[in-house]
Amino acid sequence: MIPLMSFCIFIVVYLWADRVYSFLKGKSLGSRGEIIRLLDLMHVEVEEKKITVLLLLLSLGLGTVFFLLLLPHLVPAFLVAAMVTVAGWTVPLAVVKMLYEKRCNLFVDQMVDGLTIMANGIKSGLSVTQSMERLVENLGNPLSQEFSLVLSQIRLGRSVEEALIELGERVPRPDVQMFVTSINILKETGGNLAETFTTICTTIRERQKIEKKIQAMTAQGLMQGIIITLVPIALIIVFMFVNPGYITPMFNTTLGLILLLAMFVLQIIGGVTIRKIVKINV
Repeated sequence: MIPLMSFCIFIVVYLWADRVYSFLKGKSLGSRGEIIRLLDLMHVEVEEKKITVLLLLLSLGLGTVFFLLLLPHLVPAFLVAAMVTVAGWTVPLAVVKMLYEKRCNLFVDQMVDGLTIMANGIKSGLSVTQSMERLVENLGNPLSQEFSLVLSQIRLGRSVEEALIELGERVPRPDVQMFVTSINILKETGGNLAETFTTICTTIRERQKIEKKIQAMTAQGLMQGIIITLVPIALIIVFMFVNPGYITPMFNTTLGLILLLAMFVLQIIGGVTIRKIVKINV
């Protein structure tokens, strides 16, 4: 019986070793690479070595600390340490993505004022690059920072089309793509850029109005989802103070740990599902 089980374990390890290695590599080095890429898009200069050290401290470092704190309970210590280690790799990436999305949204919000300045500049006889210079002088980051980079690239010999295409890659939003495409097409075919910018401003304003209405309508559902997700965790904390003997078996027995793990998995699935339902893209 034992040789048969050993052979089965060997087959499973042989078949899944590469997949597990690729998955772990993607969640570790892949997260580091994505964080570095997003920070570069946000013009944040950080050494790759510092990012690696920080991720190791947040994952393996905190995981080791929690493992030592929960000893001699090996099973809970191992489970908690594993969860903390995984969170140490994934949470920083989620935070950086959130900051990047916030920056892109702020850029789009500033585009209304920026395109208005550019439209007025073109109406007064300025070129596209001169209108961009007025935009950089009158508005703040991130819009002025991105267009300042565009102007720097143009001064270094890049064409306006190439510089704007890179702007669209740094800020991947439909409104930005529409702005970049309109300039590149009208520079070749001819047309009224000022009128086009005014039309884009109107489109952005109308879309923002719709987004705010949708956010107001879905705010209650989102808050309900957050509360429902946090209720079980709050109950566990309350029972740990009010009646520790009632909740202790959840952490000291194998069945309790399995149920606890299942609860967290189901809570995550439920939270993600609710988030998908109430999130409506315009």
